[in-house]
Amino acid sequence: MRIRAFGLLVVLSCLILGIGSVCAAGEPIKVGVVLPLTGEQAKFGEIEKNSFLMGLEEINKAGGVNGRPIELLIEDDTGKPDVGRSAVEKLISQDKVVALTGGYSSSVTYAVCAVAQQRKVPFLVSTGSADKITEQGWDFVFRIAPPVSEYPKALNSFLSEVVKPQSVAILHENTLFGQSGAKEFSEQCEKAGIKVLIKEGYEAGAVDFKPLLIKVKAAKPDFVYMISYVMDAALLMRQSKELNFNPKLFVGGGAGFTLPEFAKNAGDAAEFVFSADLWSPTLPYPGAIEYFENYQKRFGGATEYHGAEAYGCIYVVADAIKRAKEISQAAIRESMAATDMMTAFGPVKFISYDKKKQQNQLPTYLVQWQKGILETVWPKNVATKPYVYPVPEWSKK
Repeated sequence: MRIRAFGLLVVLSCLILGIGSVCAAGEPIKVGVVLPLTGEQAKFGEIEKNSFLMGLEEINKAGGVNGRPIELLIEDDTGKPDVGRSAVEKLISQDKVVALTGGYSSSVTYAVCAVAQQRKVPFLVSTGSADKITEQGWDFVFRIAPPVSEYPKALNSFLSEVVKPQSVAILHENTLFGQSGAKEFSEQCEKAGIKVLIKEGYEAGAVDFKPLLIKVKAAKPDFVYMISYVMDAALLMRQSKELNFNPKLFVGGGAGFTLPEFAKNAGDAAEFVFSADLWSPTLPYPGAIEYFENYQKRFGGATEYHGAEAYGCIYVVADAIKRAKEISQAAIRESMAATDMMTAFGPVKFISYDKKKQQNQLPTYLVQWQKGILETVWPKNVATKPYVYPVPEWSKK
């Protein structure tokens, strides 16, 4: 599946309104985007696609890049690495894109980044968060979002200052994202003196988590940390309630736990569930609340950090193209490496640290579902509502 978009309607509307001199009208600059638009991860892909297109129209309406509009060629990776590789090869060989962005699941993102590096085309990763993606020494790969090992930074301070747990059970989907996140969080817990009683993976899309949850319940962990996509996240919580499993708190590792569909599918089992989060519209980033409100008006639903990542990415790509010495893949890679700008997602500057190269660093947050609304609860200086802890047992919620 292919979507081509470069704001033609925006350009036409500018001409009709008599402001054609403001809108981009030159030869389009082609940028490729790879996202899951069908399959189990399509909901995430939809939020990111919508956000890319919002940013695209704003950029082109404001004059594009040096008077030329950007054209996005969006390919569906279906959530499968081999499909993603083929899509990127096509974008590079046939469509002659000068840069690439997108990348949702870590498994697909890792595969397509390898192709981009081999073909020497700059790739700005919007979401794929496995640490290894920016640990390969690739000089054509950049990432705007934190690696999965840094998702729990706010959670870790909340645990040490408020909860003070002694033990944890870690459940994760058996994908690159889930395995990487579980490994890193397990190591962080051990360093903090929190005993990992269980660290167990499961196949995404399972229909019965009760045998696994019964095992976890019997271990009596102080809290449960789960790395899951949206349908698995909702089912894990519903079945935890059915089993009357009451640890001190349930925490999601981002991903499915922050989507509106999680609360919808989990029902009242979502109440008071915590999650790591990377962004909130209430953060003091220029354009953050405007992006959130405009998204709701246009698409009739809420967005969250995945969409903000994509929205920030298109602005970073446009800025890199604008600053490049010429419209070539090598020149855009060079200018992207020198990026230092603010976006609605937060500040963007690609640095090297630990094993990582060309990785953006940002703070993370802890959110909690309260009465169907995802509230930022930690750190306190950015909280939209106080956290609810201790969390009442299911029978008292």
